[in-house]
Amino acid sequence: MLVIPAVDIRGGRAVRLLYGEAGRETVYYNDPLEPALQFQAAGATRLHVVDLDGAFSGTMKNAAIIGMLVKSLAIPVQVGGGIRGEAEAADLLERGVDRVIIGTAAVTEPGLVARLAERYPGRIMVGIDARQGLVAIRGWVETSDLRAVDLARTVTGFGVREIVYTDISRDGALTGPNLAALREMAEQVDAHIIASGGVSSLADILALQALEPCGVSAVIVGRAIYTGKIDLTEAIRTAEGRGK
Repeated sequence: MLVIPAVDIRGGRAVRLLYGEAGRETVYYNDPLEPALQFQAAGATRLHVVDLDGAFSGTMKNAAIIGMLVKSLAIPVQVGGGIRGEAEAADLLERGVDRVIIGTAAVTEPGLVARLAERYPGRIMVGIDARQGLVAIRGWVETSDLRAVDLARTVTGFGVREIVYTDISRDGALTGPNLAALREMAEQVDAHIIASGGVSSLADILALQALEPCGVSAVIVGRAIYTGKIDLTEAIRTAEGRGK
């Protein structure tokens, strides 16, 4: 199983939100490159980046910073947040981003996902953020009436093979991942599921590793690394089955 550290960018700084709420922000680094380089040095083989300004506004605000991150790192970077059109996706890919994550637009304009998946095979992911099983959009401010599993089935039909599944009630709360929801998603959808939200310990990593045969292939870890609850190098070794 792959452990993917996260860098969320807001106002040009690396931050973490609690439950995805804009008013519950903690700033960890003024320069997002600092944690990114630390994660790479710790053994990370992929980086997860979110443009929070873009997620809330609907327009990417930190593309230049993300481009700088990509140029400064030797590991692939996947990016989400505010990507609502083909132009934004193309711009990120041209800047060297390895994978682009479509969130809100997968609900409001599913045809966009279909077009991008055809144009950029293997480089388009979908981020499904759920609140009590229903998909949340526009920076998690709105909750739709669409079931997360149903959206996942739709986008995999377009050729999407990686889905980032976030349980909003767990995000940034360090209360453990929603294993039941992840298992349901993985068992019902033909795609690699990347778990996000709530991971707080190596025990959580091991619990997710048990879901790998179902299709949970990776886990995104954020606040737990920043607060020191999880050592990234140790988490990577644990996820790979190597222990300490």
